[in-house]
Amino acid sequence: MSETEREAMEYDVVIVGAGPAGLSAAIRLKQLDADCNVVVLEKGSEVGAHILSGAVLDPVGLDTLIPDWKAKGAPLNVPVVEDNFYMLGEAGQVRIPNFPMPPLMNNHGNYIVSMGNVCRWMAEQAEELGVEIFPGMSCSELVFDESGGIKGVVAGEFGKNPDGSKGDSYEPGMELHGKYVFLSEGVRGSLSKQVIAKYNLSDGHEPQKYGLGMKEIWEIDPAKHREGSVTHTMGWPLNANAGGGSFIYHLENNQVYVGFVVHLNYKNPYLFPYMEFQRFKHHPMVADLLEGGKRVAYGARAISEGGYQSMPKMVAPGVALLGCSVGMVNVPRIKGNHNAMLSGIAAAEAAIAAIAEGRSGDELTVYETEVRSGKIGADLKKVRNVKPLWSKYGLTASLVMGGLDMWTNTLGFSLFGTIGHGKSDAEATEEAAKHTVIDYPKPDGKLSFDRLTNVAFSFTNHEESQPAHLTLKDADVPVKSNLPTYAGPSARYCPAGVYEFVQEEGKDTRFVINFQNCVHCKTCDIKDPAQNIVWTTPQGGDGPNYPNM
Repeated sequence: MSETEREAMEYDVVIVGAGPAGLSAAIRLKQLDADCNVVVLEKGSEVGAHILSGAVLDPVGLDTLIPDWKAKGAPLNVPVVEDNFYMLGEAGQVRIPNFPMPPLMNNHGNYIVSMGNVCRWMAEQAEELGVEIFPGMSCSELVFDESGGIKGVVAGEFGKNPDGSKGDSYEPGMELHGKYVFLSEGVRGSLSKQVIAKYNLSDGHEPQKYGLGMKEIWEIDPAKHREGSVTHTMGWPLNANAGGGSFIYHLENNQVYVGFVVHLNYKNPYLFPYMEFQRFKHHPMVADLLEGGKRVAYGARAISEGGYQSMPKMVAPGVALLGCSVGMVNVPRIKGNHNAMLSGIAAAEAAIAAIAEGRSGDELTVYETEVRSGKIGADLKKVRNVKPLWSKYGLTASLVMGGLDMWTNTLGFSLFGTIGHGKSDAEATEEAAKHTVIDYPKPDGKLSFDRLTNVAFSFTNHEESQPAHLTLKDADVPVKSNLPTYAGPSARYCPAGVYEFVQEEGKDTRFVINFQNCVHCKTCDIKDPAQNIVWTTPQGGDGPNYPNM
């Protein structure tokens, strides 16, 4: 806890993050007790500004939270009308039939949505119930009580100089205290990471696994647009270099979401996830769809992929982790928003019951029990082996074994039990000497684009006079260790061009951090082989400003 003196405000529940989990919790708290004093703190400039998801939404969470969501104008306007699965080769594709796939893979009843817009609508519902929502408020510190439990957060600190000292316009922010604190920061949140480490919440669980998801919005030729169409692909261009695949979702207004996911447990440090995405768009099937269209937005974020066996303990004294702070993505379905909403509902119900009993600052064990044994646990347990099978045996074998395992799990048993993940994604990176450089074609400026050009379409902005929110544990590691051993992978794994190794004539190589470019994906915090890069939150309102993502 810092020595800076701050004013404090008291609430029943303090929620960090206005994503689907945090907003669901806020709404459910007020539904159960109109007098419950709830605040939601969001680091983005507005609700939805930092929300990026595929997204095909399973409405089960929304059905539970707001059953009349359709009458209330929720922006779920495009029901899925067709599902397509393809295995790609460099010049063609093979359609994978739908009939052998487990029922859980069917998107009937789901909707193609902008989760940013869904969250904006949910924020309106929360505010109508009396929830206080403060966007542009980064939460930079945890506040502890005398017993070591968490009683609040520090939010709204502004005006630090680049060296971390207090500038002339320094504002210390406020402490917001709650009987309970909910952390719904999304993947690899800075406060959640601290809580997991402090209370050893990952002990006894598999390491969390991640993917990097990159997404563009395209406006395409109306003659090629098929509203409600959902397409997923695997294979080329990744092939054996990495796990992952693509999604193409046709939403309204002749727009298409084009996305690409690369699993971050790849071995070859020369792999360039962003360029794999750009190369993918030159596949004949994709190029034909996009030809004559234009890209209107870009963004990226990490995805938690560890699933059931990687979920850490979710509660500690005074605090609960929600949604992607835990990792609740169903990997084969490429869906986690429904589970995030259900987790918010469960946390709210546990907190209201505890407060009614006169409790505060303890562990909401009922919440964790509900997550693991209720709808979320059932959803994730059925698919728990798909990701480790893919990692261990490759794409083709995992399609067969993973599909079989999902089928048997629908009947209540698994042929494989529960398979572990083993290494973290950082540990999976191998030395450059074991691999060859991958030659990527230069972007053509029509279908494919360089990183900095695309980052401009994320509408990212950071105040340059603040301290860099990307810090190094050891400033010597990038040049002295990561560059000679791993060929400087940070220059490639970042989808926003934040990291550079600069060689000037007659001078030593410098490691440059262009934090202004950061789209808050957290990949660097995950994939760095030395775990030397630490992502922290910048001042409130900074970062991407995603439209319609």
